[in-house]
Amino acid sequence: MKTIKGLIKKDIFNLASYKMSLLILLICMCVMGMASSSMVNYIPIIAITMVGMIALSTFSYDDISKSNTYILSLPTNKKEIVLSKYIFIIAMIIIGGILGVIITPIVIQIMNAIHPEEIIAVDFHAIFITTLGGMFGISLVEAIQIPSIYKWGAEKGRIQMFILIFALILLIVGIGYLVTKIGIGINMEMIQNFLDKFGIPILIISIIMMHYISYKVSYKIYCKKEG
Repeated sequence: MKTIKGLIKKDIFNLASYKMSLLILLICMCVMGMASSSMVNYIPIIAITMVGMIALSTFSYDDISKSNTYILSLPTNKKEIVLSKYIFIIAMIIIGGILGVIITPIVIQIMNAIHPEEIIAVDFHAIFITTLGGMFGISLVEAIQIPSIYKWGAEKGRIQMFILIFALILLIVGIGYLVTKIGIGINMEMIQNFLDKFGIPILIISIIMMHYISYKVSYKIYCKKEG
């Protein structure tokens, strides 16, 4: 556990150069949110995506510095290296979610003070659902991208990830088109009721399972690599 903490600290130190960039992005995000009442709803998603993508940049630092070769010469192993990355990235996703939940009501209150004639109610349930949806989205992307990075490296892995996501989008659109073309009836009310009852547990379980499966795949790929 001590080794994993050390590896996580290494990633945190690598992100020190992003402090100013992160602050500027947060300010821009608040300004964008205040520009339109509809944009406020997307603040949690923007925060999670922004922090999640910055967390992934630690792979580029590792590639450039060849740090993994040095780390493996220390009393550590590949399992700890991969596990530390997932713990760090999951923690960053959670931090992004917390930022979104904190910033959104603040932006809404500022907007209400500036435009008292257009009062926006703070809907914490909607903020929570949006945050959870954003966490699911970035988790899906990272669950695909991290094994790709371990397989092909930071740059090639990013390209492979975009290709895979594009293929998944085409598949989903294709299935939707076939369903419409064939004329299969979909009871939207039933789906909505199901999501209202089980949507949150399904999202949470899906996020956990995606990271677990992704970790297993990444560890298997990394174990086959030399050095």
